[in-house]
Amino acid sequence: MSILLDRDTKVIVQGITGRMARFHTKDMVNYGTNIVGGVVPGKGGETVDGLPVFDTVKDAVAATGAEASLVFVPPPFAADSIMEAADAGISYCVCITDGIPAGDMIRVKRYMMRYPKERRMVLTGPNCAGTISPGEALLGIMPGHIYLKGNVGIIGRSGTLGYEAAAQLKELGLGVSTSVGIGGDPINGSSFKDILQRFEEDDGTEVICMIGEIGGPQEAEAADYIRDHITKPVVAYVAGLTAPKGRTMGHAGAIISAFGESASEKVEILSAVGVTVAENPAVIGETIARVMGKAA
Repeated sequence: MSILLDRDTKVIVQGITGRMARFHTKDMVNYGTNIVGGVVPGKGGETVDGLPVFDTVKDAVAATGAEASLVFVPPPFAADSIMEAADAGISYCVCITDGIPAGDMIRVKRYMMRYPKERRMVLTGPNCAGTISPGEALLGIMPGHIYLKGNVGIIGRSGTLGYEAAAQLKELGLGVSTSVGIGGDPINGSSFKDILQRFEEDDGTEVICMIGEIGGPQEAEAADYIRDHITKPVVAYVAGLTAPKGRTMGHAGAIISAFGESASEKVEILSAVGVTVAENPAVIGETIARVMGKAA
């Protein structure tokens, strides 16, 4: 099974006329994602590679029945695009954009809270690789060919390490139910906890793989949630064991500022609640295989 999207999910691309958006839209269409159009203010009525373009998300939803959106909009305008998607009735939004100011994301989070939980849009990202349910749909920028369909759910702050985990699993003949990039920014739409809950409820997910990194409290919060609510095996890798305190490393969220935010502290916290922690990125796949009882 898949979480968040499948082959029937109708998807629009906000910012579809941009060079990178066009490139990845073609890739998603070729993968089998049900892309039904795009949104660029002022370009309504045009087409991009045969896909209709609308001026607003509301227009796109009315014309196509779109349920999900991929935001490929420059940082100064991305927050408004996310809020527009929420207002238009989009149920799932992936924001690829890197460099959105933290203040803008605080505004987005507060804005989305105006909707009751049952009607509140699910947001993953910003600064993420997207979401893929192998054999179903790809909503993002990840290389679809490295993902084999299977029973491992992946949640990652790092897109590249998510690719690495999927590629290692494929080499071992193991596959992925859904892989979700939650993004590496300090303030993002969905946390580890949010996606852990979905994988716990998904019959098609047997093992959960968490890919964390230094900075922020998310891994510690996830550990508390795993201890109290998750019955499935969880394997984790935390990047940044050698990162110095006080310096941003890669993602904007990857800066150690308090106890529990270094990689070693996160490993300790996760291990204490029964999570199996991979020692380095090269053994993520074999660690998952061992937990599944399928090690070579």
